[in-house]
Amino acid sequence: MEAAPSNPAHNNININSTANSAASHRNPLRVDWPTVDGPLGLTEEDSVDHARRFFKFGFLLFPWLWAVNCFYFWPVLRRPTSYYHPDLRRYVVRSAIGFTVFAVILSTWALTFSVGGERLFGHVWDKLVMYNVAEKYGLTGWV
Repeated sequence: MEAAPSNPAHNNININSTANSAASHRNPLRVDWPTVDGPLGLTEEDSVDHARRFFKFGFLLFPWLWAVNCFYFWPVLRRPTSYYHPDLRRYVVRSAIGFTVFAVILSTWALTFSVGGERLFGHVWDKLVMYNVAEKYGLTGWV
């Protein structure tokens, strides 16, 4: 049985090379922040709490909070292989998916309503459009 090499410089080189290979994707001269406002923003621990709140409140009929979540944590969303907290990335990506689905549904409804119009909705169209409701209650005469 051979003894391990007793050279401490050799051991340090192995430890440092392992540490360098684990953090090789980081640039030591560049500090990355999880928020768009950089060092003025939140810490990574606070960011997870805020991203979770934005994500959950988006389900309470506030889907624009999903868009705010994506904008505020844009650095996390932009880098798919980032070294940020995994829960932070999960909440921001799910917010992006939720807002995309909401935007597609809203756009589809708006285009169907505006393009289809009276041909699509028939006689119900007069009850759905706002300018007919305003005339019905006499809200257009004062202008």
